[in-house]
Amino acid sequence: MSPTLIIAEKEIRDNLRNRWVLAATVLMFVLALVLGFLGSAPTGSVKTDPLTVTVVSLSSLSIFLIPLIAMLMAYDALIGEIERGTMALLLSYPISRGQILRGKFIGHIALLLAATLVGYGAAGVIVQLNFGGLNAAAWKPFFLLIMASVLLGAAFLSLGYLISANVKERGTAAGIAIGVWLFLVVIFDMALLGILVADSTHAINAKILELILLLNPTDIYRLLNLTGFENTAMYAGMAGVSGQIGLGKTVLLAAQLGWIVVPFALAAWAFNRRQI
Repeated sequence: MSPTLIIAEKEIRDNLRNRWVLAATVLMFVLALVLGFLGSAPTGSVKTDPLTVTVVSLSSLSIFLIPLIAMLMAYDALIGEIERGTMALLLSYPISRGQILRGKFIGHIALLLAATLVGYGAAGVIVQLNFGGLNAAAWKPFFLLIMASVLLGAAFLSLGYLISANVKERGTAAGIAIGVWLFLVVIFDMALLGILVADSTHAINAKILELILLLNPTDIYRLLNLTGFENTAMYAGMAGVSGQIGLGKTVLLAAQLGWIVVPFALAAWAFNRRQI
């Protein structure tokens, strides 16, 4: 087995031993199930698939939950090992720093994927079975939700590694991680909304707004889920927006991949230059 996969296996075992990944999976399942049943209760009269309603509800919830879970995984991934002295021990073996970082990323992504598939997937099956059976067409936006959730988590994993590679203490890493999470999840959109309201001259047109939205992985995630398919766009009240917006699924996916690759590359560069 390659050193990268050994590190990935170690990360998976360590996180499973801490039981908080199991807790996150259960939390995702319970929240998805509650939102599915509460949102789907009136859908019989309006002929809306319950899974579509669940996707719209989860798109808002996951923006807060998935990045937080990813940050908790990644903020001390490097500095924690350095403080405990285990990083120096790891580097005494024939393994490179790049292999360590890639192994941690693979392990964390595997945990995020498993938690999202089990938590959201099981809830989606229960909701659909309870409201009249499985509808294959309704699963397309739901699978997009799961894939987009994993990509969003991967972006915040990369940001967490970047923080962890540059700080000197775990406490500092935790504070910066919470600050980054709060800014991207809450403050960014509030500030953008305030700017748009104050823009009486309409200097920010649709094209500029699209570029601004690409500067935040959570906004990319929201656009992917709420405008990716006609039924979700219609139920979310974004049917008109999805027809006018120039950002297709390919562009949005490429931008989200950029939010994964660029911070990860910067984290690898900082980690390679760091003295242990």
